[in-house]
Amino acid sequence: MPVEISQATAADAERVAELAARTFPLACPPSSPEAEINAFIAQHLSAARFAEYAADADRLVLLADDGTGLAGYAMLVFGEPYDPQVAAQLTAWPTAELSKIYVAPEHHGSGVAAVLMAAAVDAAANRGAAGLWLGTNQENVRAQRFYAKSGFVGVGVKRFRLGERWEDDFVFERVLAQVAQR
Repeated sequence: MPVEISQATAADAERVAELAARTFPLACPPSSPEAEINAFIAQHLSAARFAEYAADADRLVLLADDGTGLAGYAMLVFGEPYDPQVAAQLTAWPTAELSKIYVAPEHHGSGVAAVLMAAAVDAAANRGAAGLWLGTNQENVRAQRFYAKSGFVGVGVKRFRLGERWEDDFVFERVLAQVAQR
């Protein structure tokens, strides 16, 4: 089935939060405590938070629907990276962060992720980003392979706070346009 991409609104918050709660744990290392994962979901991936994200002019939440319902979502964050360590590793400016890109497990391997990634890349470029970056856990090899296949290259590392723990992430970047000098 063809995948339709749309921009999320506050009305989509409940269904995006439900999908986020199902998919976020899949990206966490097996050693991550369930309580820390659940706390992160409650704090950052709730329906209230997705309603805020949908209303934020510096964020764009994209939804992928394959005709059977919500199959995946992605979130872009526009502007300077919040982490100076990340900023120092990037090469393309202005940049946008691909903060989240998740596909429901029953849609893995179906092509939904590729369509969603293409839409995220296009949206970032259309907003004037010369580069797109993301962080992914160093143990998430499946995601790393997908990002490499999608044109991203490893440019460094960063830390990710999961509850009371720090996780180690790789930073990936994809140059979208002529690189501006910083």
